[in-house]
Amino acid sequence: MSLSEFRRKKLLYVFNVFFDVNQSGTIERKDFELAIEKICHLRGWKPGDPKHTETHEVMIKIWDGLRKRADSNKDGQVSVEEWNSMWNDYAQNPSAALKWQQLYAHFMFKLEDASADGTIDSDEFTTVCSSYGIDPQECKVAFSKMAKGKSSVSWEEFQELWKEYFSTEDPTAPGNFIFGRTSF
Repeated sequence: MSLSEFRRKKLLYVFNVFFDVNQSGTIERKDFELAIEKICHLRGWKPGDPKHTETHEVMIKIWDGLRKRADSNKDGQVSVEEWNSMWNDYAQNPSAALKWQQLYAHFMFKLEDASADGTIDSDEFTTVCSSYGIDPQECKVAFSKMAKGKSSVSWEEFQELWKEYFSTEDPTAPGNFIFGRTSF
């Protein structure tokens, strides 16, 4: 399956906004360390707090899994090409996600579910997505499209939306909005 321009734009968006934190053009461990700081600051978790420690451990597991799967030339970095290739392979069978991909989906859900009630609402979603520079109003519209007009999204629903984001060619599919953007 070749990568369409639409899917390429979606993958590049996640690469640039959520992974290549230092904007170097590649993903490396330093990006994950910066992301840990950003996430913990957003939530008010200080070094030594259990949530800070958990965030660090999970994010490093995600990095290790990503590096092992995508860093095909073993240079300690994941390039855009390596990233796109990996997600294109994922799109062949989204139900067979790698452990790190499952871990990342669960981490994002838990991050957005600030109340820990098992669902994400519009305010929780907007708080997280807007912290990555997305206009809060766009986040609210994206949430409405993702949630199909409902007031919240459960973990079960989120998993399906996640699979859809990384595999669908349909620009109107609800999964396209899980990262706060309304268009690509």
